[in-house]
Amino acid sequence: MFEFKLPDLGEGVAEGEVLEWHVAVGDAVTEDQVLAEVETDKAAVDVPSPVEGVVRELHAEVGDVVATGEVLVTIEEEGDAEAGETAAESERDASAGDGAEPDAGASGTTEASESAAATEGRVFAPPSVRRLAREKGVDIATVSGSGPSGRITEADVTAAAESAGSESDDDGPTPAVSKVGDGESGEDDGPTSVVSKVGGDESGDGAADERPVKSAVRRASGDEPMAERRDRTLATPATRRLARELGVDIDAVPTDETRDGEPYVDEAAVRAVAEGAAGEVTDEDVREVTEAVVSEMRDAAEGAGGAEAGAAGVAAEREAAGDRREPYRGVRRAIGEQMARSRREVPHATHHDRVAVPGLVEARERLEPLAEERGVRLTYTPFLLKCVAAALDDHPILATRLDTETEEIVFKDDRNLGVATATDHGLVVPVVDDVDEKGLLQVATEVNDLVERARSRDIAREEMQGGTFTVTNFGAIGGEYADPVINVPETAILGVGSLEERPVAVDGEVVAKPTLTLSLAIDHRVVDGADAARFVNTLKEYLADPTRLLLE
Repeated sequence: MFEFKLPDLGEGVAEGEVLEWHVAVGDAVTEDQVLAEVETDKAAVDVPSPVEGVVRELHAEVGDVVATGEVLVTIEEEGDAEAGETAAESERDASAGDGAEPDAGASGTTEASESAAATEGRVFAPPSVRRLAREKGVDIATVSGSGPSGRITEADVTAAAESAGSESDDDGPTPAVSKVGDGESGEDDGPTSVVSKVGGDESGDGAADERPVKSAVRRASGDEPMAERRDRTLATPATRRLARELGVDIDAVPTDETRDGEPYVDEAAVRAVAEGAAGEVTDEDVREVTEAVVSEMRDAAEGAGGAEAGAAGVAAEREAAGDRREPYRGVRRAIGEQMARSRREVPHATHHDRVAVPGLVEARERLEPLAEERGVRLTYTPFLLKCVAAALDDHPILATRLDTETEEIVFKDDRNLGVATATDHGLVVPVVDDVDEKGLLQVATEVNDLVERARSRDIAREEMQGGTFTVTNFGAIGGEYADPVINVPETAILGVGSLEERPVAVDGEVVAKPTLTLSLAIDHRVVDGADAARFVNTLKEYLADPTRLLLE
């Protein structure tokens, strides 16, 4: 069997979310046939098959986040079946020949069982489940799967481990949930407490018809798996990374949020569990949770109005209010995480200015017919990119990257300029390489092509990488000034407002001239305000008279 692992999808990409499977178990695939569409922080990419064969197992479902190097799909290549039968026959012959009893020692028990199970029938379980089984000392071959086609889930393994523990533990199971306000918190050698969720059927006081209370205080040992541990949880790559760093089992993080009907956990919830696991629950924690419980009970009593209390009532209320909800995922989520990272890591400073550009308007009007004769639509964007590239040559500090690991500022020689493009599925930034080395028409052709393909979502991931500086022309939609967010790891971004006639003072007279507004955001760790002002001054000179580019 060939176990195809998720390959390296690009610089800085450690994992990807499965958007769509293009094959199913039992399908015959050829080399380079697309197996799945996987979305990374950069873009959605097709993952082709490196071999020819038959798909035997898909190790992830749509919506799952798969780490680079983790098995994505198992493919049976030609000859695998014959080889497997031959190996099985050899094992049976060897076993029958010597009559030796298998080693019943403690070590290697799990592996031996799995091997035996493999000869009798496959154990369907993803690597993460097998890993969990080994950690808990569970023989995965003895576990009954509750997933699709008998697939063993983490919940199955956890249940098996708990079952084995309860059979050997005379003290009985530790209560997973304690009620708030009933005075039963009398244990004094209490284990670590965390905030958890209480189901409505656990009230135990005869209030069976009452709406379930969402939160309460749960007491549990630090090593005890949480009672609500789920089989599958949706979370962003950043959240999963944080959970790994903090040693938090993301499937055990309490949550009431869902995405596409699946439990969803965010970074705040992970941090809350990590902080809760690090110490005892304080009186303030108990007071906050108690207040939250009381508030929820009050809301339930006021909002339910009878037997229709609960989530259905909340959903109906939202629908009545005209709200519409969409999943926060894919490119939209990647954009959000990138922007949040930028604001979290980078101390932004913004420099605003205005420039009269009659020369730019005149140059475009003069060259536009010539461009049309060559089949090129000439907008102001290629002029802008050429002027920016020339200004970066004069002020290279704006085309840098801060390497925090080596504590070095990296000056980039390439004038690869990103062009922020609004699309129906979010903001995309295709990159025009080597703007300084190309003619105006070539830049215009590439910009038009990249923008069009970005809007139709037909752009490759590589075409959105390697940028050293980004330009966002929000003025095409409207507006004068903005506070653009730097596309890290770059250290600057230029926002351009609308091209309009504005009043300009000339020799004591106020006249109307075509003007552009400029908003330059900089990473203040690397770029000073004076550098920003000097760069903008140079850029203004080029924009006011683009023929200056001919001198370079």
